[in-house]
Amino acid sequence: MKKILFSITLILLTVPLTFANTISSSTATDFDGMWGIDIEGGGVAWLNVFNDKGFLDAELLWIGGSIVPVSSVYLVDDTTLVVTRTEEVKRNEERSHIMTYTMRINKIGEAIEGVMIAPDWMATGERTIPFKGKRMPKMFDTPDLSKIKFGKKTKLFNGKNMKGWHLMNPENKKNGFSVADGLLTNNPEQPKDGHHISYGNIRTDQEFSDFNLKLDVNVPKGDNSGIYLRGLYEIQVADTYGKELDSHHMGALYSRITPSEAAEKPAGEWQSVDITLVDRHVTVILNGIKIIDNKPVLGPTGGAISSDVLAPGPIYLQGDHGNVSYKNIVLTPIIK
Repeated sequence: MKKILFSITLILLTVPLTFANTISSSTATDFDGMWGIDIEGGGVAWLNVFNDKGFLDAELLWIGGSIVPVSSVYLVDDTTLVVTRTEEVKRNEERSHIMTYTMRINKIGEAIEGVMIAPDWMATGERTIPFKGKRMPKMFDTPDLSKIKFGKKTKLFNGKNMKGWHLMNPENKKNGFSVADGLLTNNPEQPKDGHHISYGNIRTDQEFSDFNLKLDVNVPKGDNSGIYLRGLYEIQVADTYGKELDSHHMGALYSRITPSEAAEKPAGEWQSVDITLVDRHVTVILNGIKIIDNKPVLGPTGGAISSDVLAPGPIYLQGDHGNVSYKNIVLTPIIK
């Protein structure tokens, strides 16, 4: 009897160990790492696949919003990965639904392609959204900012009109920006009849590589906007005075880098923003206080227009959120 019990105990102890070893070995996948993804029809995504204490895990940015942990991730085989994310949608006071979005990803060499299968927003159908992606390039070493050489300053806003800027997606967006009294002001006003107007972002005609960007901004109470560097990375502009530190507050690299301290001013006051982007590292000085110090930027933020983090791109200003004014917008390129 003792021998039988010993054998059963040994089997029970061995099964979990074998199962754990199987899971551990399965997490070393060809999908590990960060991927920049271009979505058919427009939009950018970013996927980070990694091993977390012996289990396969991932985080995802899909077009807009924040980087979020996925709901599940698993391998079908060596060349197929399935990632799901969920979102709670409140239908009414009594009922909420969990919407599930599923990415089925195939690896082809050092590239990926696949589809996102998503329910229609009103749950009346299903969308299949194709995408393609590549591995994010290796991060540069931390640059020595004391050795940077600068070129000739470029005044991006002349204080008189919107020369040098244009509306993005003019076929289905309205421009809420206008120029008056030397200010570039966005006023995405909605009509009182309930008809919704979709406002767009504006971008520079020119594109830039690495640079220093200085500007002044005024954010009314409760409003927000964003400054996009090379069309890739959003520096948050928002009325967050008096709030705790967060990666979604004034001066933050949206959803990626939290300021080291709160340096924003109260709503309605002019604030100075000084940004240096070089070798995929960003430094932000807000109102004379360094709040992000030469930190690596691992990938695009929500609203990015490209997944290519090495390509030149425009400065663009978010216009679909709230009322905000800009002035003294000056860019100085970095010479290499």
